[in-house]
Amino acid sequence: MTAVLPQQSDASSDHAPVVICGPVTLANIADIRTRFEQTEATAPADLSAVTRLDTAGAWLLASSGRPILGATDAQSLLLAAVRDALPPDVKAAPRKVHHRMADPLAGVGIAVGAHFAAVAQGLGFVGIVVARLAGLLVRPWRLRLTSVVHHMQQVGLNAVPIVALMGFLIGIVLAFQGAAQLRQFGAEVFVVDLIAVSILRELGVLLTAIIVAGRSASAFTAAIGSMKMREEIDAIRVLGLDPIELLVLPRLLALVIVLPILGFVADLSGLFGGGLMAWTELGISPSQFRTRLLADVGVAQALVGLSKAPVFAAIIALVGCYHGLQVKGDAESLGMRTSRAVVTAIFLVIVTDALFSVFFAVWGV
Repeated sequence: MTAVLPQQSDASSDHAPVVICGPVTLANIADIRTRFEQTEATAPADLSAVTRLDTAGAWLLASSGRPILGATDAQSLLLAAVRDALPPDVKAAPRKVHHRMADPLAGVGIAVGAHFAAVAQGLGFVGIVVARLAGLLVRPWRLRLTSVVHHMQQVGLNAVPIVALMGFLIGIVLAFQGAAQLRQFGAEVFVVDLIAVSILRELGVLLTAIIVAGRSASAFTAAIGSMKMREEIDAIRVLGLDPIELLVLPRLLALVIVLPILGFVADLSGLFGGGLMAWTELGISPSQFRTRLLADVGVAQALVGLSKAPVFAAIIALVGCYHGLQVKGDAESLGMRTSRAVVTAIFLVIVTDALFSVFFAVWGV
């Protein structure tokens, strides 16, 4: 029978050692654990009276975190071996103090801290990408043109139908709604200005960027995240290659090149849809529509809209690739990062468009 006896503390110790007598084996490990719980957690365990110690008993002593006294050489070796085999988190987590007001405030603090940490990490990723781009200016032969062309086809050429259809429908909607309002004042002819300025300056490139964000940001995250789950990115590093140069830069450059083209396609489709609706609804012929468009709407309106496209493209590509590299080793992380990439990219595109609008308004463009 094993006994666990607390001894009287001496002048040099904070807690009295717990003397364990008899065998410490699997047969009586439950009894020893129960008696440990009845004593101070920091009190040392005295093994001088232990007659037998097996692996189960050594695991109990090692995982308790108590100082060990009076162990023989053989017992010390067994305890050291078991302690080395313990996982890092074997110790029980400290008990949390629950409070009605403390928990919500702590949650807000943790969320804010995590948000700022994520922003700082994202800015660091942007800095690394900029450094790699600067490196390509010095060593342009490191750019993989085949990969760039492949991604230009994936994110550009394959997206032309949906972008053209979106622009066409937006033009029809603007012309129809504008005609309904302007007809009340006999100013139906100004529907040409409404369609042209709205599509060329704002809606064409903005809606194109939103469509590309939902289409390409998720694709970038899913592709890179799948490689991260299969440890292909680790293999790339082992081979001495840079994942940023191999995976991020081709996608970034491809999207920066093709998004202005997609925005131009959306502008043309929107003008065509608006002109078609103005012809059927208001009787404005295509020649009148073209004359009014060239007289009242300058090329500067289209350039203002298309000048935003490279910035939107960089945001979408960086967000998609960043979240792909943050994927962990499970499918849940991949799905969470994919949805987060789409939401973040669309949000940043809209915020950036608002900042562009303020900038152009201040400078009178």
